[in-house]
Amino acid sequence: MTATTDGSPGAGAHGTPSASTTTTTTSATPSTTPSTTTTGSTTRQTAERAARRAADHLLARQHPDGWWKGDLETNVTMDAEDLLLRQFLGIQDDRTTAAAARWIRSQQRDDGAWPTFHGGPGDLSATVEAYVALRLAGDTPEAPWMASASAWVRERGGIARARVFTRIWLALFGWWRWEDLPELPPELIFLPKWVPLNIYSFGQWARQTIVPLTIVAAHRPVRPGPFALDELHTDPLLPNPPRPRPPFNSWDGFFQRLDRALHGYRRIQLRPLRRAALKAGARWIIERQEDDGCWGGIQPPAVYSVIALNLLGYALDHPVLKAGLDSLDRFAVWPDEDTRMIEACQSPVWDTCLATIALADAGLPADHPALVRAAGWMLDEQITKTGDWAVQRPQLPPGGWAFEFHNDNYPDIDDTAEVVLALLRVNHPDPARLRTAVERGVRWNIGMQSKNGAWGAFDADNTSTFPNRLPFCDFGEVIDPPSADVTAHVVEMLAALGLEHDEHTRRGIDWLLAEQEPSGAWFGRWGVNYIYGTGSVVPALTACGLPGSHPAIRRAVTWLESVQNEDGGWGEDLRSYSSEEWIGRGASTASQTAWALLALLAAGERDGQAVERGVRWLAETQKDDGSWDEPQFTGTGFPRDFSINYHLYRMVFPLTALGRYVHGEPFGGPRKGD
Repeated sequence: MTATTDGSPGAGAHGTPSASTTTTTTSATPSTTPSTTTTGSTTRQTAERAARRAADHLLARQHPDGWWKGDLETNVTMDAEDLLLRQFLGIQDDRTTAAAARWIRSQQRDDGAWPTFHGGPGDLSATVEAYVALRLAGDTPEAPWMASASAWVRERGGIARARVFTRIWLALFGWWRWEDLPELPPELIFLPKWVPLNIYSFGQWARQTIVPLTIVAAHRPVRPGPFALDELHTDPLLPNPPRPRPPFNSWDGFFQRLDRALHGYRRIQLRPLRRAALKAGARWIIERQEDDGCWGGIQPPAVYSVIALNLLGYALDHPVLKAGLDSLDRFAVWPDEDTRMIEACQSPVWDTCLATIALADAGLPADHPALVRAAGWMLDEQITKTGDWAVQRPQLPPGGWAFEFHNDNYPDIDDTAEVVLALLRVNHPDPARLRTAVERGVRWNIGMQSKNGAWGAFDADNTSTFPNRLPFCDFGEVIDPPSADVTAHVVEMLAALGLEHDEHTRRGIDWLLAEQEPSGAWFGRWGVNYIYGTGSVVPALTACGLPGSHPAIRRAVTWLESVQNEDGGWGEDLRSYSSEEWIGRGASTASQTAWALLALLAAGERDGQAVERGVRWLAETQKDDGSWDEPQFTGTGFPRDFSINYHLYRMVFPLTALGRYVHGEPFGGPRKGD
């Protein structure tokens, strides 16, 4: 897999700034007040220099409007599905096809497969989709890279063993039978929220994808592909060999038999009810289209919504579809004029709040123009309309922030917490406006607390386990239960506002303490993995007044010290989600080293050997331009299934850690002897 080498936000996968990135050149002038700790002055001075260079680099990447955005790199299924969509709609063009194919080829492993993260093993579904996309681009089955890919697929059971989403894409072109896919009736739209498996039982990302897919599955369209795919079957005469059914008295057995019943319902379904469901589904989709034409700011719902509406008769030049297709084009990053990579999502709000926190904690004055511009942009991004979250919290006033440029329907709790933490660090010229925005955000986040005292990402109490058991849901998380990292960020936000003794905060703390692993670590839902979880939770707990001597904090410190690499850094492979041997283990990365340092510093370990070694590792691996290399994927979309390389993580988190090493905790914190 081709490694990315540039940490600049907006940089393409080969280090070239994308067209969407505009830079400014404001010099960083962070305070360099000497640390009051007993850490050796040489290490402190080294950290100060590294922080100053990192701050200058980050400031130079700020957009004139105030925001930052790094590339969001995932895997080649995004690029393959973009080409498949264009083939299905008949809107291919030679330049786009060739550029996407060039990127896909560059990510192939030596064994012929495609991984889903840097350095990872081959993934069957990703390899099938990449192979089909390259065939659409004109690559022949006999080409060496194609022959090795198809052999790899056959060795692992062929298309029949690929995930459901991959086989849906193939069914669109007649390369798989619709009858051999799980049934997904559009009548789901009518199930009330108290019925299991209603659409609001699913997490927002799954919900937005499932509704349009029910329309696609109801139509079962086939626009025959231009070639056969016999080479991807173990036996072309038996492409879907039978599998043994699980026992009837198991959940898997029950849901498989329920799926067979739904297939039977398709043959006898009431046509008026089906027509009403399709109409209701279309209305649901259109009502959730964002101002930029996308759906939820993420690629999968947008792709399937475009297909679904087209099947319902919406022409490609209809304003809804035209806006949707235009939005997908904005997900394209061109590392060079001949290469095209598709982002699954864009992260400007997340990147901007993290950059603001990093610069402020590195000593940039609270009224620095860059921070003021960033705060102004974030204030403009606050969402004041009701979204799907109100299904569970109908009386709660809006006030959150989303992850993307445009996503008013789905603000998220994590972004809201971090935006508030960022705004609290800025001396804005309109303090009343900032204060009102913070109050709205805090009120919304508190109102989204789940019954168990913790917080999920997008919804409250989205904890039903039934959706995960559906045969259709064989890829990624489809529910949004509370997680330690999101809960920690909310707790940290509340502590920064002086609410550490508030009932909501205390319930969050109790939940976090109960969720600590026997090892002393915390699971990381949205970042890799136990290092991210621990790096999120420890600063939150100490911000609420837990002393560095608290048993939970000491266990976390002991665990972090035990997994520090010999080079002084920290790293954790994505396989830690599936295999215990990878927990806390992996090549050192800038972002993960920073997460470990944030926890240790918050625990009062500023003078410890582990902190000094980690700080020195960051300083020694920093590039001349102030950035860091990080080809590894340290972000998580779905544990085990969908991983992310946030290209700005390698900048914002090291800068935050270095800043706190030099200047201390942003809102105070304990020391080891507290």
